[in-house]
Amino acid sequence: MNAQIGYGLTASTDLYHRYVNPKDDILSPSSGSAILNLGAGPKIWIGGKGFSFSAEGQAVVGFLSLSTKDYKGLGSVAFPVLGKFNFKGLSGLNSEGQLGFSIGGGIQWNKTELWGLTDKAAEKGVKRDFFPTYVVQAGWGFGISGFTLQGIVRYGFNPDDHKSNTLNVGFQYDFNLPMLKKIDNPQSAL
Repeated sequence: MNAQIGYGLTASTDLYHRYVNPKDDILSPSSGSAILNLGAGPKIWIGGKGFSFSAEGQAVVGFLSLSTKDYKGLGSVAFPVLGKFNFKGLSGLNSEGQLGFSIGGGIQWNKTELWGLTDKAAEKGVKRDFFPTYVVQAGWGFGISGFTLQGIVRYGFNPDDHKSNTLNVGFQYDFNLPMLKKIDNPQSAL
């Protein structure tokens, strides 16, 4: 096997995400958003054209996340750190356009009501700290010459409190910088 190493960036757009805080029995513990959810971070790959392993981390900000049941404040942030197995076109190391899939897992730190709690929620004793969840993620998409685009579903749970959980559904874009530099335009060689 001829192994390669790549490094680059990963970015995401959540079409929907929902974070459920550890239950505090005061107000609704959830917050979600279907608008303006963006993420970005570093990624490294090791493997070959048909298969690779990657390690990645992102900061995912939901600028307009809120609880529709009882408004407590705006915004959310999550920091997923994942190890993933990438197959076929999603290996990130394939120069031929191809479909592929990925599966992985890791840990994600989450916080809701990022832009501050309302006075009403604070008076009732609501406190929002970061809470961890163990996450699993599956993706399916297309990759070519160091660029991949995949639809993803990431679910998180916490076996210690059995209440907190997370769900992220959207698109992820990966950029393997050494592979992108190898792209040649055959017409420029004339």
